[in-house]
Amino acid sequence: MIRLGLTGSIAMGKSNAAKTLRRLGVPVFDADAVVHRLLGPGGAAVAEVEAAFPGVRDAAGIDRRRLGQRVFGDPPALRRLEAIIHPMVRDAERRFVALARARRAPLVVLDIPLLFETGGIGRCDYVLVVSAPPRLQRERALRRSGMSESRFAEIRNAQMPDAEKRRRADFVVATALGRNVTLKRLQAVLRTLRQDVPPRRHRRGGPCAKS
Repeated sequence: MIRLGLTGSIAMGKSNAAKTLRRLGVPVFDADAVVHRLLGPGGAAVAEVEAAFPGVRDAAGIDRRRLGQRVFGDPPALRRLEAIIHPMVRDAERRFVALARARRAPLVVLDIPLLFETGGIGRCDYVLVVSAPPRLQRERALRRSGMSESRFAEIRNAQMPDAEKRRRADFVVATALGRNVTLKRLQAVLRTLRQDVPPRRHRRGGPCAKS
């Protein structure tokens, strides 16, 4: 079974790419969705996060905006949060992969926003990065609810530069030309991986296909 890592910086089109891959019949592990469940009502991480960051809990679980204000710009605090959340996400990922393998899925996608930053590349056979020009990235980001110039800059600065992600990727899919073009490029990636390409654990970015 091939594990394809899907990643990209903020507002590059990763969520739409993941939805498209799911519609194309590929099982997709959504790390962000797992985090939302962990921090939501009854979530497994709620009590531990509240203990580490008192005052961030409300009736709906963890107030992510309030939590973000506590950890962004504070590296030690962010590391404390990651030490709680990341192992739980990894456990969910392992269960997802085990279930997909039991169902004999030939290919799965691991949708992980900070794939490079958290060392997740070692769990993937290939890596696909979605990318867009900086101006479009900024426009997309600022259309999001609650986003500001300063918040966008803070998030972007905490992520690996897009150019470096593209350099390390096996596949790069540009998302600036519309969803139909993105669809065709994602279909091309899947065709390449399904043509008896042997799985390999990803160690270094070795360009395989850029589009």
